[in-house]
Amino acid sequence: MTDFDACAARALDTASARGAAYADVRFEEDRAERIEVRNGSVATLTDRTSAGYGVRALFDGAWGFAASADTSDAGIDRTAARAVEIARAGAAIASRRFGEAPQDRYVDTFATPYERDAASVPLGERVALLLDAERALHAAPSIRAGRAWIDLWHTGKVFYSTTGSRIEQSLLQTGSGMSALAAADGEAQDRSYPGDVGLYQGGGWEIVEAAQLRENAQRIGEEAAALLVAPQCPSGEFDIVLGGSQVSLQIHESCGHAAELDRIMGWEANFSGTSFLDPAQLGTLRYGSDRVTIEIDNTMPRGFATVGYDDEGAKSGRSDIIRSGMLVGFEMSRDTARTLGRETNACVRAGGWEHVPMIRMCNLSLLPGDVPFDALFDGVDYGIYMESNRSWSIDDHRLNFQFGCQIAWEIRNGKRGRMLKNPTYAGVTPQFWNSCDAIADERSWLAWGTPNCGKGEPMQTGRTAQAASPARFRKVRVGVGYDG
Repeated sequence: MTDFDACAARALDTASARGAAYADVRFEEDRAERIEVRNGSVATLTDRTSAGYGVRALFDGAWGFAASADTSDAGIDRTAARAVEIARAGAAIASRRFGEAPQDRYVDTFATPYERDAASVPLGERVALLLDAERALHAAPSIRAGRAWIDLWHTGKVFYSTTGSRIEQSLLQTGSGMSALAAADGEAQDRSYPGDVGLYQGGGWEIVEAAQLRENAQRIGEEAAALLVAPQCPSGEFDIVLGGSQVSLQIHESCGHAAELDRIMGWEANFSGTSFLDPAQLGTLRYGSDRVTIEIDNTMPRGFATVGYDDEGAKSGRSDIIRSGMLVGFEMSRDTARTLGRETNACVRAGGWEHVPMIRMCNLSLLPGDVPFDALFDGVDYGIYMESNRSWSIDDHRLNFQFGCQIAWEIRNGKRGRMLKNPTYAGVTPQFWNSCDAIADERSWLAWGTPNCGKGEPMQTGRTAQAASPARFRKVRVGVGYDG
């Protein structure tokens, strides 16, 4: 077993001896398991483990990073020296240097709360659940393909810094879902559940149980088949109601990425572009209606991105991005927060031990409203209710977007009516969020996880959460062909 304390001491001593004003090292072991069933057979069964460490070093206001899986004395010395060498090179060419050594020190542990470790559930029990659910998806002859899956992650990490921090964390993340593809007469329609990618949260086997795959599989298969003969969603300007998982994706794409301060400052533009936001808009930009409050909450129970501390050793907490419709904050690191005269809100993560930590969307929460879900249809003479994302497109400033959903229903005179297929809607981010006039209450609120958020170049895959309830938006452009 690796003696992390001794390895860390050597890495930090080497970095300091090479001239680093500050250094930290993060040891990490990641285990990922996936089971997927397709059309009655186990198609995927993987169990992968990866272990290594990354060293950050600060020299003359510039950062360097190096990573390795070699924990020999020579390997640690080489990696720590390389991090300082990169920092020196950066300092030599940088016109501005933003890095400063943090002063805080934490000696602490954190573990994801869970009821039952999903990895302890017998493999046969996990496979049986997926086989049962996938079989039930075939509720009509037109169902040509069924899939059901479970993903498990266990991440152990220990963070050390030259300020004396030692932070040990054990993170459990779990997800499951299913999908059915129906095809007939040259047309195909798909339905997935829960939401569009499944239910992904922090915790154990209880997350899989909460997804209720067996209980919902037949309905999902029937809906996929019914979509083949459902009428086309109309085009026009309508009031719309979005299901919770679709609101979650809307938050992710048009709020979460837009509010990453490195994008706003132009530090990150290689993947998905920059942002239409500007620090001068804090406290002045009406991002949404007064019903819209979006928080960063990296302590959220069952949050897919819940941790005790981020990957630069800052303690998790809560802060606002949007409060009663006004833009009031961003996702920040220590260095970017300092440019605004603020403190970090612990939004720095790395996609693994081999990746440099950077600002990431973590847990975002659209606070629930005060009406039951069914009351969202009240007062809608004619509108569209949409569920589960099928496609999305947004420009490289996170401003203009178009989303397609898997399924929709007409709303007539405050009641949900017939099923519709191929629904889409489009908008401009602040205008869209300002059209929100009702959000369902906490009974419909759920922490929806995203297991595959991409950012950076080379790209890092992050796991985020956007907690949301269904919500209503007025006078939204619906349909690809609608031009106003």
